[in-house]
Amino acid sequence: MEAMKPYLIAIVVQLIYTGMNIVSKAAFDHGINTFVFMFYRTAAASLLLLPVAIILQRKNVRSMSLGVLLKLFFYALIGNTFSLNLYNANMKLTSATVASAASNAMPVFTFCLALLLRMEAVKLRSRSGVAKLAGVALCLAGVFVLAFYVGPALSPVHRQLAFASSSNDDNSVHPSSRMTWIKGTFLIVLSTVTWALWIVLQSALLKEYPNKMLVTVTQCVFSTVQSFVVAVVAERDFSKWKLGFNISLLAIIYTGFVVTGVSYYLQAWCMEMKGPVFLAMSNPLCFVFTIFCSSFFIGEIVHLGSIVGGALLVAGLYSVLWGKSKEAMESEEGKEQQKDEAEASSTVEQA
Repeated sequence: MEAMKPYLIAIVVQLIYTGMNIVSKAAFDHGINTFVFMFYRTAAASLLLLPVAIILQRKNVRSMSLGVLLKLFFYALIGNTFSLNLYNANMKLTSATVASAASNAMPVFTFCLALLLRMEAVKLRSRSGVAKLAGVALCLAGVFVLAFYVGPALSPVHRQLAFASSSNDDNSVHPSSRMTWIKGTFLIVLSTVTWALWIVLQSALLKEYPNKMLVTVTQCVFSTVQSFVVAVVAERDFSKWKLGFNISLLAIIYTGFVVTGVSYYLQAWCMEMKGPVFLAMSNPLCFVFTIFCSSFFIGEIVHLGSIVGGALLVAGLYSVLWGKSKEAMESEEGKEQQKDEAEASSTVEQA
């Protein structure tokens, strides 16, 4: 049973993210402004994390310099406020399935940015290098398929529209809304690229200031303030900010507490046991779960283009991950060979 824990945790994490896609899309379909939603989500997350950080990390707060604070403000702006607002806008324009499919490209975009910043290298004559480049090509193909090929609708066998709204009556993509669909697809690509940039920058910051809790909480608080400013500009009718006992409130509570609190903890636990690559390889499960749940609960009509594009993105993800793991194995074997040669040389010299 102990050996099964990482696999069970990975599945639970992907189910949590599936729930996030479903309830968020349902809230947007019911009319809540995506920018207002983002403010409430980050505010709920801050209410959860800030007291915990004050209790556990109050002695370490003074060690945070002005330079680190400025970096955290900037990283919160691009990684939370900008990226997640784009993600929400895309989901409103397209579907939960497209948003989930595109998220599989995040490790690939992270690799591309790391390559541009010379934090990664590609050996074109090795199988690992070819696999990495093939993964990038597959991801680009997947993005273009999502954007430009809709395909026939795949109607569900049965629907239990727990979060139905008037906009769920016909989710097929008409020619008049084709440009909206393309716009939404490229918004999610921009969101994913921005999130990948945030990961690269944050990995460098954590080497400078290795306190994950304070880094996370501080960015969350900064993002709450930033999201409030954006929401005020985007929605000045404060009567539309009111929350009732409906799907919008459920989505805010779920994304603020369950996604930010529970899933972040489970991801950290899973990565500690099996590493980040293992968790990344479980990402396609969210795509599969979202296909079924979006159709079953909110009545989305899944199109063939979304499935084909998502499959290409998943293939690209696995290709890059395989290339990285193969490269790591080759590097380890090279170190072992150098060690053996050094030991052999030392033995000869002693003789």
